[in-house]
Amino acid sequence: MAAALPPAGRSKGDIREEVWEHLEASGLADFPRPVRGRIPNFKGSSHAASRLLGLQQFRAARAVKINPDAPQRNARFLTLEARKTLLVPTPRLRTGLFNRIVPPPGASKEVLRRCATSQGVRDFSVPVGLDSKAQVDLVVVGSVAVSEKGWRIGKGEGYADMEYAMMVSMGAVQEDTPVVTIVHDCQVLDIAEELLGDHDLTVDYILTPTRTIQTHCKRPKPRGIMWHKVSSEMLGKIPILKTLRWREKQAGKDVTLQDEHPALADTSRAAIPDRKVMAANPQPWSDPVNPKSVNPESEGSDTTTTVYVGNLPGSLRVSQLKSALRELQVLPAALKWQGAQHRAFLDYREQGAAHRALSSLQGLSLGGNALRVELAKSHRDKGQGEINTHK
Repeated sequence: MAAALPPAGRSKGDIREEVWEHLEASGLADFPRPVRGRIPNFKGSSHAASRLLGLQQFRAARAVKINPDAPQRNARFLTLEARKTLLVPTPRLRTGLFNRIVPPPGASKEVLRRCATSQGVRDFSVPVGLDSKAQVDLVVVGSVAVSEKGWRIGKGEGYADMEYAMMVSMGAVQEDTPVVTIVHDCQVLDIAEELLGDHDLTVDYILTPTRTIQTHCKRPKPRGIMWHKVSSEMLGKIPILKTLRWREKQAGKDVTLQDEHPALADTSRAAIPDRKVMAANPQPWSDPVNPKSVNPESEGSDTTTTVYVGNLPGSLRVSQLKSALRELQVLPAALKWQGAQHRAFLDYREQGAAHRALSSLQGLSLGGNALRVELAKSHRDKGQGEINTHK
């Protein structure tokens, strides 16, 4: 039986607070503590995760995507032990969508358990690019609360919903790809359907320490990224999202953002996320009207970080590359164009901006060519061909 129905009118936030408070007060919460603000870990999470072994969908899966939170640690271990491909989302999607966990050859159970921890995820991960053609056979997500109908409430930041939508956009999941969540029995609650949005991810199976629940959920899962619900602030925080937006725009899809949409945005507030994006990615091109606003002394700064872009098609013009960089919000301080060699060098004054450019450009194709993108061996190249990117 599900837990008692929360009083009418409870919001998602109310339900989250109720679950977090109950887990702490009842002694069910487990490390890391406190669980408030997290996908909560709970006593018995390992046993709940072991119910994966009873799912035919898990046994048949070749690649499993599992979130990096503590309650799913044993699910990650079981996936590695079964010699399946384990994909784990990057924290807050800062450097891509997900990484593949690659244990060392001949890894023992102890090593596999270490690979399944948060530290192991960092130490044994290999980035998976947008063009990797990854296929995910099973998705495991964390939840703060979930109903027996399959309606899920996360911790409120929207990353699990966005991860799934991005996987749809990449073609990594299909409509019938099963979604599983692992929770304590007390997290299974009645949830009012009106609390759900069309971007909310639903689940097909709920694993608890005492039960395996098949939800038979009929509510459609997200069919891709709903750009009208994405803010400029979120776009600035998730580089890979900018790349996907560029691709979908090139494919002719409507990629108007929440604060660009006149019917959805309050124009008095729309500029706020834009300012935050620029502050998070400071570049001299933030003042496009006056290119002379660049500090000339910084041109020769030793702190400049250079990104190499190769495999440029011979027909590509520098203006087209600049347009793509501008669209992805990673326009550099200077661009050195070497079209005859099918390459270019992008100079950034901040290392963080260079790494954001790396993430945004990974998997990008121009003129039919998949770009090769990496940090340049030399961070400064004073040769000819330097182009002012403000023009």
